[in-house]
Amino acid sequence: MTVGGAQGPRQSDDHHILKVKEPADCPASPGAVWCSQINCQSPEAVQSATTTVPPVKLSLMATIAMERIGRLFINLQQVRALPQMLTEAAPSMPGTLRDTEVPGFFRERYIHAGYRPLHQGWRYYFLSLFQRHNETINVWTHLLGSLLVLVKFLQLAETVDFIDDAHAWPLLILLLSSLVYMACSTVAHLLAAKSEFYHYCFFFLDYVGVAQYQYGSAVAHFYYAVEPNYHQWVSPVFMPTATFLCCLSCLGCCYGKYRNYSLRVWVRKVGQVIPSAMAYAWDTSPVFHRLLQSFWTTSHSDDIAAPASGIIGDPAISFHGSQVAFFLSSAFFFTNPLPERLFPGHCDFLGQGHQLFHVFLVICTLCQIQASHLDYLGRRPLYTQLHGEGASTVYLVQYGATLVACVCIAVFIARKAKRLLNCRDKSK
Repeated sequence: MTVGGAQGPRQSDDHHILKVKEPADCPASPGAVWCSQINCQSPEAVQSATTTVPPVKLSLMATIAMERIGRLFINLQQVRALPQMLTEAAPSMPGTLRDTEVPGFFRERYIHAGYRPLHQGWRYYFLSLFQRHNETINVWTHLLGSLLVLVKFLQLAETVDFIDDAHAWPLLILLLSSLVYMACSTVAHLLAAKSEFYHYCFFFLDYVGVAQYQYGSAVAHFYYAVEPNYHQWVSPVFMPTATFLCCLSCLGCCYGKYRNYSLRVWVRKVGQVIPSAMAYAWDTSPVFHRLLQSFWTTSHSDDIAAPASGIIGDPAISFHGSQVAFFLSSAFFFTNPLPERLFPGHCDFLGQGHQLFHVFLVICTLCQIQASHLDYLGRRPLYTQLHGEGASTVYLVQYGATLVACVCIAVFIARKAKRLLNCRDKSK
């Protein structure tokens, strides 16, 4: 009996082990994996194991989702803390001031706040490029404009031989002068708040940049855009007059800034605007003449094919017309403090007339460069005939000489401003 009793359970166990090892006995279902764990004891056990699988999976998925949500929350917290981290890492920046907290020399009409404090370190004024103040947009408009001109310069350099092709030098002068005037303007608006003397110096530098841009415009217009009949009238005097007006414009702007204390606003504006307006009118006169001639030819021709010689057939005409329109728009906002005059104190950061002046002037310059490039490509037989050999070399040398003359004018007026400030400080 003892042997029989022992054999009974052994046979039952062997039979049970065979059932576990046979896959046929396990249900072909998602719960089949669990068959070895419950030893396939009964269909009810298999059904019970099958019904417990979804809660386990849902629990695992919920755990993974919670972990990911936790990581996302941590990342969002880090992003929110980034401004504070940058503030702690960067040097402390003094806050801006109201107009009543800065000397009258630095105040702009209808601008009530956003003035940077004087006599800070140079690092502060350089880093104020990324600070909100009333000169931020003025800085960035010409900084981005200079980058656009530089990109255009690099694009043209791939197809235009600025070294060996002397006929490309007037276009080179225009590109260089455009870069210089925007760079000088950027520096002036960024750094001129350091002190009264540096305010003089950096804006004198700005006026030098404007003057040499006037000369660059004169060269490009006279070399590429001029018509033969107009060239015949003004050829002997055009560039000498342009050079003189360029220097006169620089002198008028510098002297007007120097006499800031003793002259009324409208007197200073007249001294600055009239020489610049005369220079622009003379420098752009070849373009004006060409536009008028094109419109006249187009409007008074009965032949259908005749407009090909005017606006329709000349791809540069539309860009010349655009540059004139954008320059006149910029001149309007330069001479009129709009819209800040209508909304005093509401345009301290954005919406100043000088900012619009910058934007329109940048667009004007880009149109001017494009028009000159198209003329360089399409009018080569004409300008090579009008301008003798070596003319572009003379204009390039004159450009350097004019730049030196304007720098001398600025240095001369800066020294007068320095003496004026020293005398005023001693009298206190």
